[in-house]
Amino acid sequence: MYFYLPTRIYSERDCVRKHGAEWTALGKKALIVTGKSSASNGSLEDVTEALKEQGVSYYIFDETEPNPSVEMVMKVRETGLKEQVDFVIGIGGGSPMDAAKAVALMIAHKDKDADFLYQKGDDTALPVVEVPTTCGTGSEATPYAILTRHDVHTKASLPHKIYPVYALADGKYLVGTRRDILVNTAVDALGHFIESYINTNATEFSHMLCEYGMGIWSSAKNVLIGADVTAEECDTLLLASTLAGMAIAHTGTALPHGLSYYLTYEKGIPHGKAVGYFLPGYLASAGPLIRKKVLTLTGFPDIQYFTAFIHRLLGPMEADEELVTKAVRGLMSNADKLKNVPYPVTEAMLYQICGMAY
Repeated sequence: MYFYLPTRIYSERDCVRKHGAEWTALGKKALIVTGKSSASNGSLEDVTEALKEQGVSYYIFDETEPNPSVEMVMKVRETGLKEQVDFVIGIGGGSPMDAAKAVALMIAHKDKDADFLYQKGDDTALPVVEVPTTCGTGSEATPYAILTRHDVHTKASLPHKIYPVYALADGKYLVGTRRDILVNTAVDALGHFIESYINTNATEFSHMLCEYGMGIWSSAKNVLIGADVTAEECDTLLLASTLAGMAIAHTGTALPHGLSYYLTYEKGIPHGKAVGYFLPGYLASAGPLIRKKVLTLTGFPDIQYFTAFIHRLLGPMEADEELVTKAVRGLMSNADKLKNVPYPVTEAMLYQICGMAY
């Protein structure tokens, strides 16, 4: 049995301020990597006030792009070096949190160029603190960072493993989130659970996280259909997301994520939405026993009901045959994703998962 998670996770109301003396001790000057929404949901204010209270200076980069690129990371690296920061804080969804990890890596390797991002080797990075404000990525609990690679026209995970030192998960930052963002990110978390559960690398510990987490996710799934979302339901969705991140930290993701990257790069489809398109097919392709277990844990009576629920949330898949073919062929050459699938993968199967004839 194997379990390793060096990140100290606080999942509670006001954890950023409550534990400020602890996480701000990581350095003397922080680089805050975030987007514009952190100024309106209160997360940026909480972080900066905690830093001020402890006399720690900071520099804010608040122009993180959706699906951050290698080029953006290198730009922010130069800012961090100029500002002489010694730790990095990511605030937001997966884009700022993943970018924060990549920037922390590159500041620690200031003599390396962008090629180093995708070279296996030294994982040394500046300390990273993550403050999630969406309920899908789970990046606060994983060592992964996924960037847009314009050189190969897709998104790709870094081979470097960069665990945050602290994860500060407070559901209040989700209150008032746009419904499409809430839905897409919650579907991403569901994808993490399903892809971790149906995975070559799954263990009793990762299954434990998934089984408990899918129940948590299921308890709040109906609010995604259109009901008003309470602060308590935001707490529940964020807890599920963090648990899903803890699970994939040990297993990685599988086919839906691998296929989704092409849709996000080529058509700008939000990550969680792109992942969700392939979840019914991935679940259907699994063995009947594990499929039934996942459906029971997530509160769906059968695969048809599950598929209808996903389609109701996301609508029809926004990809034509040419793009699907590109995704299928690209994934068939992605050994890292294929090895995570606990059964043989063929092109015909991938087309089936995509809902298209081979």
